[in-house]
Amino acid sequence: MGNLTISNNLKGALFPLVCVILFLCSNTVFALSILQEDINDEYIEYSGIVVDSESGNALVFASLTVKTTNISTITNSDGQFLLKVPKSINDAVVIISYIGYDTKEISVSQLKQKDNRIELINSIIQLSEINLVLPADAKELVKTTLKRKGENNVNQPVLMTAFYRETIKKGRKNASLAEAIVNVYKQPYTSPKNDNIELFKARKSTDYSKLDTVALKLQGGPYNPLYIDLMKYPEYIFNKDLINLYRFSFEPSTTINGKPVYVVYFEQINSIVEPLYYGKLFIDSKTLALKSAIYNLNVENKELTSNLFVRKKPNNITVYPTNAAYRVDYREKNGKWYYGYANVQLTFKVKRKGKWFASNYSLTSEMAITDWKFNLNNEKLKNREKLKKSVVISDEASGFSDPEFWGAYNVIEPEKSIESAIEKIKKQLKKANKG
Repeated sequence: MGNLTISNNLKGALFPLVCVILFLCSNTVFALSILQEDINDEYIEYSGIVVDSESGNALVFASLTVKTTNISTITNSDGQFLLKVPKSINDAVVIISYIGYDTKEISVSQLKQKDNRIELINSIIQLSEINLVLPADAKELVKTTLKRKGENNVNQPVLMTAFYRETIKKGRKNASLAEAIVNVYKQPYTSPKNDNIELFKARKSTDYSKLDTVALKLQGGPYNPLYIDLMKYPEYIFNKDLINLYRFSFEPSTTINGKPVYVVYFEQINSIVEPLYYGKLFIDSKTLALKSAIYNLNVENKELTSNLFVRKKPNNITVYPTNAAYRVDYREKNGKWYYGYANVQLTFKVKRKGKWFASNYSLTSEMAITDWKFNLNNEKLKNREKLKKSVVISDEASGFSDPEFWGAYNVIEPEKSIESAIEKIKKQLKKANKG
């Protein structure tokens, strides 16, 4: 059987506008001043990689948290991490966790400052111990999960407050950092209407000099992590036609927060040429609600994946993605599941004509819901209030504006988790929620 191609109609469904990257080039090097304290003297940086103890495979989005503090970070699309620990916590203990793996605790005194390799053990549940019987067919289980979104997920209009953060790096150097508080007008999970976003507060810290003469900008802003809500937007991956282009299989069951979940692995069938996704779905064994999804885009075909992401670039630049990783987590309240956290990590290789070496760029876009309430009156945003889906947050924000809102939290620290950032401005967030 020969290779199959996807029709143009399906291509439009596969990839929403939100993950388009805009490349700009200028002959002038722009340098914007960064309001940032020199905190290196107060912290010790620890870097390394988190891997599966048996296979050695990198674990993407593994969490590292300093015990009894709000200091934490997650691994990137290569399983690598950078964790800053205050020197004042000389007896700190780091907790490393990942869905489906045994949690590990390591004292910082055991860590080197570089090249740490942390191995986690897969916590396979013996089915006989928890009386968990696998469904007959993994694909049918996924279909059932998607069909049950009306009963398992919050199926009413909801007003959400969210914290959004976006980071662009060249190599390991931060070039553009942006943070925002946004209001999400979320539609019912069974509604065909798309969610809308209103920008409440935003700020940025940008230094284009670190990007040489090539500047990257991420188009879509908070819509990037919002549109990977698989239960709200399954059509981008698993619509009635696309779902037949995947192979589904069961992996050993595990637990999330002490409750057993089915683990379904999916990948595109071999005969499909165009890039599709591969990853894992974590499905509650009792309600069949989706609790989490961690997946990647197949980026083996450089030309096709470049066409998917690159909106504009100079003619003398060659660019293609080397990794595209996604994660979405759902939270439960009163028996209903809702979108809680999402993360998009993209890495690109950029080569300029006439240069021997290519540069590596990484972009991270993540959003966490801090509060939500039912939109009882079904309030709607006016067109002028809606954040455009083509927005570039680093252009929309204006430096470190509104210091009264951000308060003492006057340094953007991308290596810390988004939860840590939320903790630092929780009083301001409460005011935002009341507003």
